[in-house]
Amino acid sequence: MEFISKLVGTINGYLYDYVLIALLLLTGIYFTFRTKFSQLRLFNESIRVVMEKPNKEGTVSSFQALMVSTASRVGTGNIVGVSTAICLGGFGAIFWMWIIALIGGATALIESTLAQVYKRRDNSGNSYGGPAYYIESALHSRGLAIVFAVCLILTYAGGFNMLASYNLQSTFAVYSFYNPKVTPWIIGAVLALIVLWCILGGGKRIISTTSTIVPIMGVLYVAVSLIIIVLNYKLIPSVFAQIFKDAFNFQAIFGGFGGSCLMYGIKRGLYSNEAGVGSAPNAAAAADVSHPVKQGLVQMLSVFIDTLLICTATALMCLCSGLAPSAEMAGAPYVQASIKTVFGEFGNIFITAAMVLFAFTTLLGNLYYCDNCLTFINKKEPSKTFMICYRAVAAVVIFIGSGLSMGFAWDFSDLMMALMCLINLPCCFILGKTALDACKDYERQKKEGKNPVFLAKNIGLDAKSLDYWKE
Repeated sequence: MEFISKLVGTINGYLYDYVLIALLLLTGIYFTFRTKFSQLRLFNESIRVVMEKPNKEGTVSSFQALMVSTASRVGTGNIVGVSTAICLGGFGAIFWMWIIALIGGATALIESTLAQVYKRRDNSGNSYGGPAYYIESALHSRGLAIVFAVCLILTYAGGFNMLASYNLQSTFAVYSFYNPKVTPWIIGAVLALIVLWCILGGGKRIISTTSTIVPIMGVLYVAVSLIIIVLNYKLIPSVFAQIFKDAFNFQAIFGGFGGSCLMYGIKRGLYSNEAGVGSAPNAAAAADVSHPVKQGLVQMLSVFIDTLLICTATALMCLCSGLAPSAEMAGAPYVQASIKTVFGEFGNIFITAAMVLFAFTTLLGNLYYCDNCLTFINKKEPSKTFMICYRAVAAVVIFIGSGLSMGFAWDFSDLMMALMCLINLPCCFILGKTALDACKDYERQKKEGKNPVFLAKNIGLDAKSLDYWKE
């Protein structure tokens, strides 16, 4: 186990220090300029379209698809991930999380638009899709698409779900009944059983559950964060000054790049908002919309909700508490100690409750993605017996994750996420023209005062390989 942990850490060091940072930044900046800063220019439009009802009653709405992707994005990473970035990387990590989110918004727009263009129709008339499907349909490479699908399953059913389970149980460490040798396994078992019950109901139950829990959870968490920030408003100027000072301390950054605020900001920012990873398009493809770009804009909004709203709420709540971050407090302890300065013991209870809900919806959103990829690999929905066995294994993984070490859980998740990026981002770049043409078509129709409706022929796209957008 020690050898595997060191190997994973070494590979991550190379990927994040050199390859992934360049790929993420270059792709995000490229699409930011090609879409003429869509993140800012079309922000109001993204808010408008999220509330549109689906064309057909009973199908997945833009809002529901947004909640599934947000359920996966807005998870334990928004609490534990942000705390870890601050405690190990410094104040400046928050700035680089913001930058990753801003440029990642354009990447999210492109990948989710592609998922909508190349989505498939199931026997019930509902849609599904994602990177595996646009890689196969547009690039005609089923082999690469299967590799991506396998990486996604290992990332979300494996790495991320183990991490979410570990993060959840770690919040109970502040209570007197917590026994590090026993309590994590008890919590993991309870969590695994509840998730198993929910996922045995299939995608519809997952969508219904997450679309109900996520908005309530997010509003409550931000409200509590704002109370702490407002009560400590005098510290806000100095906190922002320290964030920007650390973010541009390039001597410190390049002196120890692997442990710098820049690196932690990129790692935890990417883990949190997932722009470019290729996960959210799996949810985006399920939405019933009149134009692919509508869902692209909605998924772009999800990145902002995740990082610029909820991650920032966590960061300012911690930093405005007056408590200095330290490596020993990395993770849930720093957040709990910060909220305790205002709410006392209730703070521990609130963070525990928030982590339970965050982790639960994260687990459901992650497994929704995996169901989609299993269908792709099998070329049809797997048999009921297979899915029951798979979901049982997924529950066991959640149970195991509760007892892992934090370092290995983070490293394994980072590695799997990096592999997904290395496949998805180049594919988005190659297929970018289709998404960019769709964006131009959408804006042209908006200027004409129309409710945009997409037809493949309007952008010169061959509709033979498509299930939608023909007439």
